[in-house]
Amino acid sequence: MSAATEKRSRPSESNVEHSLRVDRLSVRFRLPDATVSAVTDATFTLAAGECLALVGESGCGKSVLVSALLGLLPGNAEIRGRALLDDLDLLSCGERVLASRIRGRRIGLVPQSPAAHLTPVRTVGSQLRETISVLGTAGRDARAAARRYAGRARLGEQHLDRYPHQLSGGLAQRAATALALAGEPWLLLADEPTTGLDRPLVEATMDELARLRDAGHAILLITHDLTAARRVADRVAVMYASRIVETAPTTELFDQPRHPYTAALLDALPERAFRPLPGFPPELTRLPTGCAFAARCSRADRRCDDRPELVTVADGEVACHHPRGG
Repeated sequence: MSAATEKRSRPSESNVEHSLRVDRLSVRFRLPDATVSAVTDATFTLAAGECLALVGESGCGKSVLVSALLGLLPGNAEIRGRALLDDLDLLSCGERVLASRIRGRRIGLVPQSPAAHLTPVRTVGSQLRETISVLGTAGRDARAAARRYAGRARLGEQHLDRYPHQLSGGLAQRAATALALAGEPWLLLADEPTTGLDRPLVEATMDELARLRDAGHAILLITHDLTAARRVADRVAVMYASRIVETAPTTELFDQPRHPYTAALLDALPERAFRPLPGFPPELTRLPTGCAFAARCSRADRRCDDRPELVTVADGEVACHHPRGG
């Protein structure tokens, strides 16, 4: 049984009203000789005590979306749409607000390859103590606070005196999670948190995220690992060539995928057909005007020359002229 289907505690009342509402978020990068359409019209919602997994092949725009929410895109990025964190639009509030009120305080980031984000010449404990002091969550005793946040991330106190290179991949992941929790954010962005981990550590990491979700945090999980997503996510959004092409509750998506791309991803899992998806996604500098998946899809016909929009089906949404089961 996935962790998402198990009975969980009710989030505290202080967290219940929080929400993230992303509406038609698009990101373009202007290059000297081309335009990269990295994210196109992404729309979803996320509430406290819920985990949404954003899945898809590498290069489809998942991590760019996370960077857009945190205001961490380079200067050549053009952004449209809205991303409302409660009543604050993350896309238009400006760097000063993001730096002083959002990053680390209302949104915590669990980065891809966490060891690379830890300062190599300082112990984990010193980095954690500095972070909680800057964010104002240390209280009277910074060391006690560091032990508290390490404990919430299941990082043993004995590891606080170690340097990043002395930590295993799993321990580095827990250290990064402790840092992400240090500002008491209600929303956690986990960007490929299982990269480089073996399967037992992947499962342990997902179980930790599930525990944080059950404690009232909202979690946006960015991953290409469908099995990991199934373990923790309440809902899954499938992204292909910059667009979200299907969203559904986790169980429904795994049991009855609507979009042919979703079905092909699931068929590639070792525990299923173990059948690789033929072909390659289109280049984000040359996206077709119609369905971006048509060239790889056995259901494609002339209707697919027109781009399908997300439409509501059952408990989810799908962007396909020929959805499975439709």
